[in-house]
Amino acid sequence: MLLPYTLKLASKNMWRHRLRSTLTVTGIAIAMISFGLLRTVVDAWYEGAALASASRLITRNEVSLGFSLPLTYGERIRKTDGVAGVTWANWFGGIYIDAKHRFPQFAVDAASYFQLYPEYVFSDKEKSDFLRDRRGVVVGQKIAQEYGWKIGDTVPLKGTFYPGTWQFHVRGIYHGEDGKVDETQFLFHWDYLNETVKALLPSRANSVGVFIVYLKNANAAATVSAAIDSTFKNSLAETRTETQKAFQLSFVAMVDTILVAIQTVAYVVILIIMAVMANTMAMTARERTREYATLKALGFHDSFVFMLIVGESMAIALVGGFAGVVLSFPLAKAFHQATGRLFMVFDITPTTIALQLAAAVLIGLCAAAVPAYSSSRIRIVDGLRAVA
Repeated sequence: MLLPYTLKLASKNMWRHRLRSTLTVTGIAIAMISFGLLRTVVDAWYEGAALASASRLITRNEVSLGFSLPLTYGERIRKTDGVAGVTWANWFGGIYIDAKHRFPQFAVDAASYFQLYPEYVFSDKEKSDFLRDRRGVVVGQKIAQEYGWKIGDTVPLKGTFYPGTWQFHVRGIYHGEDGKVDETQFLFHWDYLNETVKALLPSRANSVGVFIVYLKNANAAATVSAAIDSTFKNSLAETRTETQKAFQLSFVAMVDTILVAIQTVAYVVILIIMAVMANTMAMTARERTREYATLKALGFHDSFVFMLIVGESMAIALVGGFAGVVLSFPLAKAFHQATGRLFMVFDITPTTIALQLAAAVLIGLCAAAVPAYSSSRIRIVDGLRAVA
C-alpha cells in the first residue's frame, strides 16, 4: 500500500539538494562510462580470436614464429586426410614513410590465399589485375582510406627483416563481408618476395612463415592437427598446428597481464564511486534525522524509513547508471576512431551493458545499507532531539 508513496517521496527527496545530487549522478555516470570502456578494451583484444574461422588451422615451426618452414611441407600437408586446401604466408614487417606508419603486411600465395579467405571481398577485375602483376598488392579499405591510396598507386616499403626498398602497385582494395573483418592488411605476392630473397639471401629462400590449412570438417580440427604434426615429427623443422583461434590467442597472451590490470582498474572505479555514494547517503541521512523521527512519531514503521532512504539511493544510482550506459555508445565510437587501427572491432556488448546496470544497482544498495539501517532504528526521542 505504501510502496507507491514511498517511491514518490524518495524521488522528490533525491533533488532536495540539487547540486549534490547532480554531482553524484555525474560521478556515477562517469564511473559507468569508464567501466564500460575499460571492459570493451579487454573484449576488443579478444575479438579477433572470437571471430576466427573454425575451419582454418595454422601450422608454424614448433620452436617459434621466428623460425620458418620449408615450402615443400605444403604439398605433404595437402595430402593429409581431412584437408580441403592449403595456402601460406610470410610476415614482411616493412616501414611506410617512417617507423610510426606500420600495418600488417604479408607475402601470400596469390593463387590460393583468397580462396581460403572468402571474407576478403574485391572485384574480379581487381583480382585478375593482382594475379598478373608480380608487384601487385591488395590492401584493406581502412588503410587505403587512411593513406589515400587508389588503384594504380605505387607504395614503397622499406624492408626491415627483408632489406631494401620494395615497390608495390595497388591492384585491389578489399572490404570485409561484414563489419568484423580486418580491413587493415597489406597482401602481396609471395613469389615476388621469394625471387628477391633468392638473389639477396639464398639461405632464406623457399621458406614459409605459416601454412594456413582449410578443413573439410571443422569438427576434425584436433585429428588433422595431430596428423600434420606427426608427419613432420623428428624432422629438422618440426611443426605445431593449432586452430586459428588458438593461434591468435597466443598473441593476446603476450599482453595478458596488462588486460588483467585493465579489468582490475575497471572494478576499482566502481568501488571508488560506491564509497563516494555511501558518503553522500550518510550525509543525507544525518541531515534528515528529525524528519525520520517525525515520520515514526506519526505512525510510520521502521521499514518505511528504511525503504525511503534505499529508494532515494537507488534513484540516484540508476539515473547515473542509465546516463552512463547511454553516453558509452557515442564515446566508444569516438574512442575507436581516435585509436585508429589499434582495435579491429570496438563494440559495447550486451554483457557489458548488463554489468554496468548491475553495478549501478549494487552501488545504490550498498551506499544506502548502513544509513538506512541506522535511521530506521533510531529512537523517536533521540531523533527529535538531533540538531540538523
